[in-house]
Amino acid sequence: MQITSINVGLPQIITYQGKELTTGIYKRPVSSSLFVSKVQIDGDGQADLTVHGGVDKAICVYPEEHYAYWENLRGHSLDAATFGENLTVLGLQEHEVCIGDQFAIDEVIVQVSQPRQPCHKLAKRMDWPEATLHVQETGYTGYYFRVLKEGYISPDSKMKLMARDAAGVTVAFANRIKYHDKFNIDAIKRVLSVDALSASWKQSFRKRLAELEA
Repeated sequence: MQITSINVGLPQIITYQGKELTTGIYKRPVSSSLFVSKVQIDGDGQADLTVHGGVDKAICVYPEEHYAYWENLRGHSLDAATFGENLTVLGLQEHEVCIGDQFAIDEVIVQVSQPRQPCHKLAKRMDWPEATLHVQETGYTGYYFRVLKEGYISPDSKMKLMARDAAGVTVAFANRIKYHDKFNIDAIKRVLSVDALSASWKQSFRKRLAELEA
């Protein structure tokens, strides 16, 4: 496993199809060491804090392996951090990472909290209306880290697995139940059994389970 870039950026106003939009999806790679707090990496920010950021979504992660797929599909190269991720990584794809897994990035300790849910701003970033749906359908969503121990990281930081979550629920599995196998009660309960699952995903799955069991 390897960090290939650390990316940050503050919210900015863009114009898309004649309308102004404030978004924090535009990130750029950095070469310096940055402090990682419980809610974000220094120099980073989110525009809509009702759905982005916070302790459960402090760091957005995206596997570098997926870039080749999207570039082939779109027919052109993509900029670094196109998906708005703070960390671009190798060797940590959605089927390889479990919700609740803990990793050390030098002195910083992080934990997988939930899959990333792409919003309409990704579609605008890529100038591709179908982007959000396609990301969900492929399962190439990326995921979020919460920060268990604050500290500094740099592009040269080494990353290592500290602990696997006992439930063994991968990000890919959670995505499948969220978007495809929506009525699988046993699978929903399995996802909900993960203590480390973010509050928002717990709420969403509990609501679905209640509706299915009503």
